[in-house]
Amino acid sequence: MSEITATVLIADDDEDILSALKMALMSANYQVVTANSPRNVLSLIERRRFSCVVMDLNYTRDTTSGTEGLELLNAIRAVDQNLPVIAITGYGSIELAVELMKSGANDFIEKPWRNSQLLLRVQQQIERADTLLKSQKLAQENAMLKSRGDTNIIAKSPLMKGVLQQIKQIAVSDMNVLFTGENGTGKSMLASYLHQHSSRRAQSFHAVNMGGITETLFESEMFGHVKGAFTDAKESRIGRFELATNGTLFLDEIANISPKQQAKLLRVLEEKQFEKVGSSVTIESNVRLVSATNANLNHLVEQGDFRQDLLYRLNTIEIRIPALRDRAEDILPLASGFLDHLCQKYHIELKHFGDDAVEAMLHYHWPGNIRELSHTVERALFLSQTQLIGVDALNLPNSESNSVKKESTEATLEQIEKNVIIERLHKYLQDPQKTALSLGLSRSAYYRRLEKYELNNQT
Repeated sequence: MSEITATVLIADDDEDILSALKMALMSANYQVVTANSPRNVLSLIERRRFSCVVMDLNYTRDTTSGTEGLELLNAIRAVDQNLPVIAITGYGSIELAVELMKSGANDFIEKPWRNSQLLLRVQQQIERADTLLKSQKLAQENAMLKSRGDTNIIAKSPLMKGVLQQIKQIAVSDMNVLFTGENGTGKSMLASYLHQHSSRRAQSFHAVNMGGITETLFESEMFGHVKGAFTDAKESRIGRFELATNGTLFLDEIANISPKQQAKLLRVLEEKQFEKVGSSVTIESNVRLVSATNANLNHLVEQGDFRQDLLYRLNTIEIRIPALRDRAEDILPLASGFLDHLCQKYHIELKHFGDDAVEAMLHYHWPGNIRELSHTVERALFLSQTQLIGVDALNLPNSESNSVKKESTEATLEQIEKNVIIERLHKYLQDPQKTALSLGLSRSAYYRRLEKYELNNQT
């Protein structure tokens, strides 16, 4: 990953001033772009991103009042609210400075300037803008209530150990990775595991459930929007691609995106740049893309439901995650790990599995894989009346005893809803479309409930 040098746009209709400003800024290793009119300034900031603007207030129309500069400042703010703007003029006054600050200027310098003063002001404003962007990202991450989960992967089986070794080998590269495998095999945890072993591990890891994003919100969610871009855009929003800058972006349930969404995603992957909704400013994209699906994408390509060129972009390397039934050595270690974690989470005295429960878990085929195992252990923890969890509490299909089946009459509405969703997930083998249909929910409403009850963190 190469660091992007700060780029400063300078605007003045005097070529000598432009030359002097350019030399001063370039001496401090800034990239510099020049403009000699308000029209050129607007044209440039609408097409690319700058770290700071240093602009004159007076041009050919009026050389003393600063009116043109104020108009230009207002136009800049309409395009980018956070772009640092430093005004510079030979006809400064307190009144004009106050008017500038009210209109959104970040600083004010009079001609003639001292280079040391100019460079200090530019550096301060760029650092301030960077701090503001970081705080916006942090606030947005907190608002997402994103749960990273534990990525201390349990792998006792030779098959799973081989998968982890493969992930570690490719993690050092920047190749796009596609995880495939059945629902519930732990693809999201392995995506995080890959990030933690990559050169980008000090940067952000952002996960997006593509099945939960509606068609109308796709661009806003992925690329962000500016304030006023549409009716409900009360504030500017940072998109997932920008949040994951220099880090890893994980696109779960990638097969669920529509053809229109596929085209928009492909464009970003091909050109490595995008624009926020309501803005024409191009933002460079530097992310490591990791995707996951339980679908057969090649089959979807043959059916015309998935773009072949997008598939080529996503699966520079494909890693198939084995089903739990194919890694039987991991069943008991995983179950014990889940049980210990849940006892801590709910402040329950540590419980253990009885021999009959161990035997049942080892012989069950686990169609819902790790997710089903996790839900089974959580349910058994509360159904068990003793410190020893028996086969009855597991309540596995076709087990010899199935006596514990009824909902407690003391359960809350949320507990009942969560249990119903878990049962349907089990019944339909974690198939999201069939499960949502059986519950009478739209796809987006179904995924919202999975997030609400923390049932989607082990795809």
